[in-house]
Amino acid sequence: MAVPDVPRRDGHAGASGSPPPSRLRAVPGRGYVMLDWDPVPEAAGYLVYRAGAAGGPFEPLDHGGGDVLAVPAGPYADTSGDPGRVRYYAVAVADGESAGPLSDPVAAAPDLAGAQSVTVEVGGAAGELARPWEPMIGSEHLSYLLRRDRTGGRVIGTELREALRIAHDELGVRAVRAHAILCDDLGVYRESGGRAVHDFSGVDRVYDELMETALRPVVELSFMPRDLARDPGKTVFTYGAIISPPRDWDHWADLVRGLAAHLVQRYGLDEIVSQWAFEVWNEPNLGGFWSGTQAEYLRLYDVSARAIRSVHPGLRVGGPSSAAAGWVGELLAHLRVSGAPLDFVSTHVYGNAPLDLRPLLAAYGRQGTPIWWTEWGTTPTHFNRVGDTVFAAAFLLSGMASALGRVEALSHWVASDHFEELGAPPELFHGGFGLLSVGNLRKPRYWALALLARLGTGRLRVDVSGDGAGGLVDALAARHDDGRIGIVVWNVTLDQGKTGGDPQLDRLVRLMVSVPPGAAYTIRHYRIDAEHSNIVAAWEQMRRGASWPDGGQWPVLAEMNTLDELCPASQVAAENGQPLEFTFDLPMPGISFLELAPLRTERASRREFGQPPRAAGVSS
Repeated sequence: MAVPDVPRRDGHAGASGSPPPSRLRAVPGRGYVMLDWDPVPEAAGYLVYRAGAAGGPFEPLDHGGGDVLAVPAGPYADTSGDPGRVRYYAVAVADGESAGPLSDPVAAAPDLAGAQSVTVEVGGAAGELARPWEPMIGSEHLSYLLRRDRTGGRVIGTELREALRIAHDELGVRAVRAHAILCDDLGVYRESGGRAVHDFSGVDRVYDELMETALRPVVELSFMPRDLARDPGKTVFTYGAIISPPRDWDHWADLVRGLAAHLVQRYGLDEIVSQWAFEVWNEPNLGGFWSGTQAEYLRLYDVSARAIRSVHPGLRVGGPSSAAAGWVGELLAHLRVSGAPLDFVSTHVYGNAPLDLRPLLAAYGRQGTPIWWTEWGTTPTHFNRVGDTVFAAAFLLSGMASALGRVEALSHWVASDHFEELGAPPELFHGGFGLLSVGNLRKPRYWALALLARLGTGRLRVDVSGDGAGGLVDALAARHDDGRIGIVVWNVTLDQGKTGGDPQLDRLVRLMVSVPPGAAYTIRHYRIDAEHSNIVAAWEQMRRGASWPDGGQWPVLAEMNTLDELCPASQVAAENGQPLEFTFDLPMPGISFLELAPLRTERASRREFGQPPRAAGVSS
C-alpha cells in the first residue's frame, strides 16, 4: 500500500514533493504489460498504480512480496492482468515513507499471443563486475554455534558452522550479520550490588567459532540485557529477546564501549578496523523490535556510535538497520544536529529489489556513503513456501542485478534453515529463510547465488531485446582472466502469484556471444528449473509423507543435490567473425548459465583433475 507522507525533521518531505514521472509507456506482450517511464533524478523508487477505468480509483499494484511495493526503476512487468482486459496505469515517485502525485494514466492489456522470444547479445568489456552478495550474509543469532542439540536429527551448531563455511568458501561471502549478541544467553551484562558487571566470555566463544570459518561479524548491537532494560517484559521471538530502551543510558554506553574495547584487545586493532563493523539495533521503526520512540532510538544511535568511536576513530558504525527503508532520512537529518558518526547506512527490504537511496544521501550531503541492505530476500514471512522455490532463485538474480553499481552490500537473509525465531523447523523444506536446508542441502536459490559467484571479475556488455526483455528476461555476463566467459540468463516476474509458473511467460532465448575470430570453446549449459537443480522437488518424490529424511535418505539426497547440466557439453568455434549463437527454451521461473571455456583452458583443467584432454575437433 502507499505509505503516508512523513515530513522529516528538517522539513524535507520525501517523495511527496517530487514531480510525477513523465512519458509513462505501457507496451503489451504475451502474458504481461510492460511499463516504463523517464526517471526522476531525486527518486529513490516508483510506485505503480492500476485502475479499471481512466478516472480511477487507482490503487498501488501489489506484487505479493509482503513489504515495500515501490521499485527502484523501470521497466516493470505487470503479469497479474487478464489477457485482453484493458487496465489503466499510472506511476508516482515513492520511497520508504511517502509517495508523490500520479503521472498521467496510460492503458494496455496483456496479449494472449505473441512472439514469445528474447534475444540476448553479449559484447565487449563493461568494467568490473560488482559483487554485492559478498560483503555479508544473515544468520540466526550466533550463540546457535554453541548448540549441541538436534533438529531433524542434525546437530545444530555443527551444521550452522558448516553452512557459514560454505557461504565463505563457495559464495565468497566475507561477513555474517546476526541478532542478539547482547542477549542474556551469553551473559554479557548483569548488575551486582548496584554495579554493572560485564562478561564477554560467551561472546568470545561465539566469535572464536565464527572466525574458524574465516568469516567476520557485523556486530549488531542488540538486544537489551534484562538487568539493563527499562521494560524487560517487552520481548520478541521464541528466545525472548528484550526490545526495550536502556533504563540507564550511561550503563548502555559503558557496555557498548566495553564490548568494542574487548574485541579490539582480543582480535587486534587492525583486524577490527579493517574487517568488522557495528550496526545499531535491528528494525527500530517496527514496534515488534523496539518498544521505545523514534527519538529514543536516535539517542540510542548517538550514544552507541560515540561509544564505539571512543575506543578508536577507525571503527565503523552505522544504522538505522530499519525495515522497509524507514527512518533513513530521519537519522540523516538528526545527525546534522547531533554530529554523531555514520560510516554506512543500513536498512532492509523483502520481496522486491532495493530502492535507490543515493539521492537521499546526496540531499543530506553524504554522497558516497556506503549503502548496506543488511536483510533482503523473497519474503519477510516465516514458513513461506516461496523461499524454497525456483521462483526465489530467479528473484535473487533479478534483485542482485538491480543492485549492481548502486549498493555496496545486499545481504541475503539467511544462510541456513537452522533458524528458530518463531520455533524450530517442522520439516525439511518448510519455507525457511535459508539458502541451505537443515542438512545443508543446497536449495535452488543457493545455486542461483553460486552462479553469480562463478562469474568472472570483468563484466561484459549485455543487450536484451524482445518479448519481455528487462522486465521478465534479463542477463549478466562476465569474463575470467583466463578467457572463460559466464552468462546467466533468468526469466522471472515480480508477481508472487506466479511462483508456480505460467506457460504464457515461458520464452525462447536466442543468445549471441561476440568472441575473437576463430576462437573455440567448450560449452556447458547449467539449468535451474522445476526439473533441474531442484532438491526440493526430489525430496517431494521420495518423502512419502515423512517430515524428515531417515538415515538412508540423507546420503541419497546429498548425492542428488547437484547443479545440473541441461545437455552434454559440446565444442564450438567462431567462424567468419560471426558471434557464437545458442537457442534454448527458458521457462518462467527458470535460469540458464552458459559457461564458455577456451579449449586451451579446458585441456589444462582436465589435466589438473587427472582426465585426458578432449580431442581438438569442434562440434556444434
